[in-house]
Amino acid sequence: MPNSETRTETVKTLQWDKIRPTKRRLIQLYAALLYNAHLRGFVDGEIFQGKSKALCVPGFNCYSCPGAIGACPLGSLQNALAASGRHAGFYMYGILLLFGLTLGRTICGWICPLGLIQELLYKVPTYKLKKNRITHALTYLKYVLLAVFVIAIPLWHGLREGMAVPGFCKYICPAGTLEGAVGLLSNPKNADYFAMLGPLFTRKFVIMLIIGTACVFIYRSFCRFLCPLGAIYGMFCRIALTGVRVNEDLCTHCGACVRTCQMDVHHVGDHECIHCGKCMNKCPQKAISLKAGQITLMAPEVPAKAAAAGAAAPAAAGSSPDQTKKRSVILWSAALAVLACALIWFNFLDPSLKSQAMEPAAVAESTESAAVSSEDTEEAAESTAEIGYEIGNQLADFSLECLDGSTFRLADTRGKVVFLNLWATYCGPCVKELPHFDEFDKTHDDVVVLAVHSQFVTDDVPQFLEGRDLGLTFAIDTPDNLVWNITGGNSTLPQTIVLNRRGEVIYNQRGSVTPELLESLYQQASE
Repeated sequence: MPNSETRTETVKTLQWDKIRPTKRRLIQLYAALLYNAHLRGFVDGEIFQGKSKALCVPGFNCYSCPGAIGACPLGSLQNALAASGRHAGFYMYGILLLFGLTLGRTICGWICPLGLIQELLYKVPTYKLKKNRITHALTYLKYVLLAVFVIAIPLWHGLREGMAVPGFCKYICPAGTLEGAVGLLSNPKNADYFAMLGPLFTRKFVIMLIIGTACVFIYRSFCRFLCPLGAIYGMFCRIALTGVRVNEDLCTHCGACVRTCQMDVHHVGDHECIHCGKCMNKCPQKAISLKAGQITLMAPEVPAKAAAAGAAAPAAAGSSPDQTKKRSVILWSAALAVLACALIWFNFLDPSLKSQAMEPAAVAESTESAAVSSEDTEEAAESTAEIGYEIGNQLADFSLECLDGSTFRLADTRGKVVFLNLWATYCGPCVKELPHFDEFDKTHDDVVVLAVHSQFVTDDVPQFLEGRDLGLTFAIDTPDNLVWNITGGNSTLPQTIVLNRRGEVIYNQRGSVTPELLESLYQQASE
């Protein structure tokens, strides 16, 4: 008869078994942290602007999340479709094809941060709605959203108006609202962003709350009914290299796997299966395992009695438990080493961090040609304000090569009112307001307008502008983001900076402008 110490130890073991994270949960957490390795972004309230943002991560993770080090494949697909009239998005289509062929919906079950959030919400103790005929029917809604919001809307606006309108990101995406908008707005440094919010954000915030609430009662409700990325990966269910596989020699077609699955699957491994592997231990015949081609990644647990009788799990075939454990330790050690390197690089060593961290004074030292010449005009009195980009500061001088072959020098504009417009081809509001700047520039002889395109994501700007009747002076920022650093710009666009005739900042705000606002700013700068 076991003593009290043995019973206590047994109870502790059982309690730990109930709460300890599974291998899949650890991998989900690992992926979420790796996707968002730029942790200092949450402290600085800034979006990471390194070169890795041009690359896509496999899972659903918002590009605008302060910690994101890569792009969301769904958002990138919409931007690629919007640019179809100018160039083919071979990279985007190729990377989705690669992810689909190699991993398929295994991405949804193992390395999607939004899937992790949904599963954690489902753990809230309350009534749970089980799958039924209605939920089965609703799974096809995500294909409708894929066709309309991910494909049709970006294509329509891109081909007809030359504007990037990522329909799903703009009107629905809860990840964009939670990770991007809320992630940035929660930082006190971004308090001025609240002035940019409008009905669109309110609607998206309500949609996010509805989806989040649904996830409490319905297992992975967004994943099952709304996720277009899951719809895309689901199309590869028959040919994806990685996924759960059924050993037909052992399977008795009892249906236990489908009955116990919380997704709306018709059979193991179909387009609704996220390959989480939960069905492996529900199968009485132990006929299901997770494989990558012929390699068994995970196999069902063998009961103690069966193990004592000599039964072995498929994963253990040809290897001892000690060898399996040793491989697991090596893999986890390598994974943690990769994560540690990523955290160090994206928070301390990436070259883009140095330019983001430059202080206005430091920028000024590299642009000492900001001295104002008294020969320019009588009104161009030299400013005594300190160098910076806040209201009342004198903006540091800079030179920039323009697309028309000329050179723009800020020091040469003294005596005139200067409007600097930070924009990008992928920014719908930016493109929409360019004609306002163009008309304003044509009607004011004592105004200089410079539209500076971001280096953050470089599109073919000349090709984009071709055929547009715009007489503005356009330029592309330098590779080290000179203008962005001088003006305090970031990835939230558009941004307008207005300087009075002495080169002092009288306006520096993110958000769209109207013709009325431009005229008002001109009058203010002329005082």
